[in-house]
Amino acid sequence: MTKLQKGKTSTGDRRKIPKMTRRQNFALIGAAGYIAPRHMRAIAESGHQLVAALDPSDSVGVIDDYFPQARFFTEFERFDRHVYKLRLRGAPEQIDYVSICSPNYLHDAHIRFALRSGANAICEKPLVLNPWNIDPLAEMERSLGWRVFTILQLRLHPAMQALRRQYSEASNKVDIDLSYITSRGAWYAVSWKGDRQKSGGVATNIGVHFYDALGWIFGRCQRNVVHLHDANTAAGELEYERARVRWFLSVDPDDLPPSARDKQQRTYRSITIGGKEIDFSGGFDRLHTTAYQEILAGQGFGLEDARASIEIVHDIREATPRGLVGDYHPFAKRKR
Repeated sequence: MTKLQKGKTSTGDRRKIPKMTRRQNFALIGAAGYIAPRHMRAIAESGHQLVAALDPSDSVGVIDDYFPQARFFTEFERFDRHVYKLRLRGAPEQIDYVSICSPNYLHDAHIRFALRSGANAICEKPLVLNPWNIDPLAEMERSLGWRVFTILQLRLHPAMQALRRQYSEASNKVDIDLSYITSRGAWYAVSWKGDRQKSGGVATNIGVHFYDALGWIFGRCQRNVVHLHDANTAAGELEYERARVRWFLSVDPDDLPPSARDKQQRTYRSITIGGKEIDFSGGFDRLHTTAYQEILAGQGFGLEDARASIEIVHDIREATPRGLVGDYHPFAKRKR
């Protein structure tokens, strides 16, 4: 089980820890969500087991594909009691890791639950909604001795790793256009994802891992300008130490370019650097499994790794959009 030495804290570096000597036990919060099956598969493919799962919705038949023996709860109180009793009895099934796939605004509370329960946390992006939530979690790491990990899967994508090797020592800033459109239906606005107080808004919900990857490759964020930001679309400009990035994010299918519509694609991803397209359309299927394997090997990303991207999305959320002035993304013209 991964545990900090007392008095130590996670520094953001990917330091070695002792390898696992037994199969690890997982609990999962948010089992009915979109991303939960990737976590279940990652646990299974890493050779470990899901012991307990929680979700207010009981539409969780996917559990049968991976861990049909896992206990399932729709009420947090009963889930909490079950996890506590396993630890109190010293049961072989006591929880080592809590995987958190709940709505974004609950991540902070569920991470704290994991740490108080004597387990490490593995939390989906965004780790938390606000930068000031990170330091109290670091204090809990220090006082309780358990670790908080987050899924920053784009850092593990081969195309992103190649870019980091290429640009980590660049002396001149490069010009980048980032476009990401992932179509969502009418349900999106009704769900928690359409509520900015719960999801952080479209830039947080679908953009945070891109901002993280860009900072990981091109250095510290120096400037953050927002041109557009509404319920379905956001656009702006970020300047990093080694890059200037025009970005456009949307969940509106009307924003798909003709090339995607002609192929009946509902998702469009594009990164161009200096006018050259970088292909990262594939390679996403097993990134969660890779992330879990790295965490279990002591190489996972922690609280400090997530801080810069959380600061970026918070600033985007709080900014007053400037409109289509300055150097804005070409796709933003469609929103005139």
